[in-house]
Amino acid sequence: MLSLIVFTPLVVAALLLLWRGLPANTVSWIWIAVTGVEVAAVLGVWWAYPGEGFAHEVDRPWIPGAGAGYHVGVDGLSLPLLALTTVVFAACAVYSLRRQRRPRQFAALFLALQTTCLGLFVALDLILFFVFFDLSIVGMYAVIAGWGHGPHARRSALTFFLYTFLGSLALLLGFIGLSVAAQPHTFDMVALTRDPPTQGTAGALVLSAVLLGLAIKTPTFPFHTWLPPAHTDAPAAGSAVLAGILLKMGTYGFVRIAMPMLPDAWRRYAWAIVVVGVVSVLYGALVALAQTNFKRMVAYTSVNHMGYVVLAVGAAGLVADSDPQARAVAITGAVTQMVSHGLITSALFLLAGVLYDRGGTYRMDAYGGLAADTPRFAALTAVAAFASLGLPGFSGFIAEFQIFAGSLSAAPVAVAFALPGILVTAGLFLWALHRVFLGPARHRLSATADLTAAETAAVLPLLALALLLGVFPRLLLDVVEPAARAVTDLVAR
Repeated sequence: MLSLIVFTPLVVAALLLLWRGLPANTVSWIWIAVTGVEVAAVLGVWWAYPGEGFAHEVDRPWIPGAGAGYHVGVDGLSLPLLALTTVVFAACAVYSLRRQRRPRQFAALFLALQTTCLGLFVALDLILFFVFFDLSIVGMYAVIAGWGHGPHARRSALTFFLYTFLGSLALLLGFIGLSVAAQPHTFDMVALTRDPPTQGTAGALVLSAVLLGLAIKTPTFPFHTWLPPAHTDAPAAGSAVLAGILLKMGTYGFVRIAMPMLPDAWRRYAWAIVVVGVVSVLYGALVALAQTNFKRMVAYTSVNHMGYVVLAVGAAGLVADSDPQARAVAITGAVTQMVSHGLITSALFLLAGVLYDRGGTYRMDAYGGLAADTPRFAALTAVAAFASLGLPGFSGFIAEFQIFAGSLSAAPVAVAFALPGILVTAGLFLWALHRVFLGPARHRLSATADLTAAETAAVLPLLALALLLGVFPRLLLDVVEPAARAVTDLVAR
């Protein structure tokens, strides 16, 4: 079942590339149909999930001489991100009903990119994980270089590729180190989690390589500099996938690979990880506050929000200073934050695309008074902004509350330093809403510039899901909590 979910988009992508002469509308509806089927299939997997452990496992030989296999499965850490991936890609397909350059190639590229993202979240072999990790970099490079806007799109794509490819090389070195230390040599993630192979200096070196690769992908301070230009020049759907899904590959790697496979080294350097998380929280929020470009502002808030995840997983490694329940709450909050950020920030980037499409610029000072002329656009942007700043009733509040509550006993000083990040985030979103939607009009847009039916249908479900998880968090937490407790036990052993 998982293999069908992972590779169906890739098969359809190949068919689209081979089937020349398809009308643009037909291509769009095929793309929407495939992503809709993917959402339904993952919902079926979610419904059938037993509640803990791995499900729908497939383990077949692939490169037996190197100890690598085709091993896939889902648990409470990967299933929410698998579902998030299908939802975000479906939203991008609906959003792209708008006119798009080279629609057949665009749809095929996104379907292929969806396969890489789905494959990474179900991979239970380090080499399989790495293959999907690397292919996602290639896919996003093509999106930015081929469909980006602005004179610097190709340079931004190249910067993104070089940064993240360097990270993937560091990650591969770490994976090889894990395999070499294992007896027998293996890249199987379940086996490496069950019997962590490295300790002492070797474990610290392997953890450094793994953390470097994941930190660049997340990204955390100071490895974030590729992110704002990539977002600014990417098409709206590309930014939604980059922020909503690709960044989660880094944070997912923390809880799936670094923590359970290198518990000794993780505990030893947990305080350094906490510090990186706090700096990312504050730096991302303060730099976002200084932006005049709406899309760059949202991009920097991603550094801020991913900093909360890093803070949580770092605090969960401070075993001597916290109780197991608090650590499990922190990890649950980290996974919830990944899902929440994916939904809300994807919606914000799609809305940023609407702003650029209508006005030709992301500069907030070029607008003003848009609420009177584009009420639907103003309303959904306001909802997304309030959801992103952690307003109670949305999933972001649930995530951040769990992160702070779970981290407080182990790292009270870090929590005290990180808390102002919430206040700054609230201020920057309110200030952005004021500049774009309130006050005197500084634009020439008319009421016809409001959201189209396709744009509304793309953004509204993402925000509705953020609201649903904020009001009924047990829908997500019942799946995540058993897996979070398992990670807590692995780190503490």
